[in-house]
Amino acid sequence: MTGMATGVPKTLIVSVDELAAHPEWRIFDCRHDLQNTEYGRTAYARGHISGALFLHLDEDLSGKCDGRNGRHPLPEVADFARSMSVCGVDATTQVVAYDNEGGIFAARLWWLLRWLGHERVAVLDGGLAGWKRSRRALEESLPEVPLRDFQARPRDMTVDVGQLMANLQSPQMLIVDARSPERFRGQNETLDPVGGHIPGAVNRFYFDNLDDDGCFFKPVEELRDEFALLLDGKAPTQLVQQCGSGVTACHNLLAMELAGFPGSKLYPGSWSEWCSDPSRPVATD
Repeated sequence: MTGMATGVPKTLIVSVDELAAHPEWRIFDCRHDLQNTEYGRTAYARGHISGALFLHLDEDLSGKCDGRNGRHPLPEVADFARSMSVCGVDATTQVVAYDNEGGIFAARLWWLLRWLGHERVAVLDGGLAGWKRSRRALEESLPEVPLRDFQARPRDMTVDVGQLMANLQSPQMLIVDARSPERFRGQNETLDPVGGHIPGAVNRFYFDNLDDDGCFFKPVEELRDEFALLLDGKAPTQLVQQCGSGVTACHNLLAMELAGFPGSKLYPGSWSEWCSDPSRPVATD
């Protein structure tokens, strides 16, 4: 039956071959460009993996901005649950997300579903680039999917700005910023009105989770060694992951789980929320 999962649930990443072997899985195309927000929808119409539905970062994977809650606030739980139901997702559905940007937008959907209690979700390792390298075909037709009943069960997986401020000096909390080193230092900032980072944060560029081509995730052993150095004896639960707007931080969360270090939380508002209030401290060192 279309949409029903089979076998052991996939909860982190799947290969191109695995996805091709399971046409019953629910696939989502999450391609996006922060500078050209219609890119993903246009690219999807020109060709996508068979059976894939399109989800837009701003419209489907985010809530409404009010100028103080960041560029990509979390969607309202009821709205997102309704969207998943319309897209044919329920508790039995194996979901696979992909993009063409190293997995950063696919990881956002992965995290959102995990946040709302849906375990059967994975990211396509290599994304659309990996699919094309395997000489797999694309299609332009829009799939029809049955309506299902997605029941959201929100989990405690986030930290808000108040909690962050209250624990900013605590040695028990480590903030990890997924943006590029340049943006972390406050250089070449083109997305937010203020450059810099949250004081005390360390930088783990999400791109460092990928191979030299920026396509596939690094081997698990390599990720494990790198994140063990980052943790430096801390428990993963002491980490708060953030980025510019709560998107690429999800890539680090996924990579840490691949490495065997689950339990970090997301600061959804991230830098775009933090810097919206001039009273909050900013570091550029």
